[in-house]
Amino acid sequence: MTQTDHETPNAPVDEDAASFTPEQIARLFLDAARDGQADLVASFLAAGMDPDTRNERGHSALILAAYNSHADTVAALLAGGASVDLRDDKGATALAGVAFKGDLTVARQLIAAGAAIDAPNHAGRTPLIFAVMFNRGAMAAFLLESGADPDLRDSEGNSARLLAAQLGLADVTALMPPPPAA
Repeated sequence: MTQTDHETPNAPVDEDAASFTPEQIARLFLDAARDGQADLVASFLAAGMDPDTRNERGHSALILAAYNSHADTVAALLAGGASVDLRDDKGATALAGVAFKGDLTVARQLIAAGAAIDAPNHAGRTPLIFAVMFNRGAMAAFLLESGADPDLRDSEGNSARLLAAQLGLADVTALMPPPPAA
């Protein structure tokens, strides 16, 4: 049996290719979460990666996976200990991004994992306000069924109830409980 160069037991190792900085590893992990590579994310977590690693905008792996509708990756992150209500630099949680996008599957996962239904961002906008603002009727219905408060106001004084009325979303308004007595 002849030995080829790649089988040489003491072949030199390219040290640059074998070593990554912590920042590079974090970027690879976050990219895997954003791209929905659930198996790779699970491998990172099994190797000790912090599930709450964030990028330069404060987006955690869970926020990136949820926003991009990767339910399997969201499940891997939650199983790996990701904080469901971790906020980005604007104060938004994963549920807020999902409400904006309208992904009910991921919203159900987050709520089942204990996500705060009415967590406001720095502007006071809740997931329900985002669902109404972007005319995500099914999402608004789900959030209301899950206990979202349609009368919480953002920093501009808008509530989901007011926005739904202003936007003519009668189907969403009809799902809301009666407003509190004044």
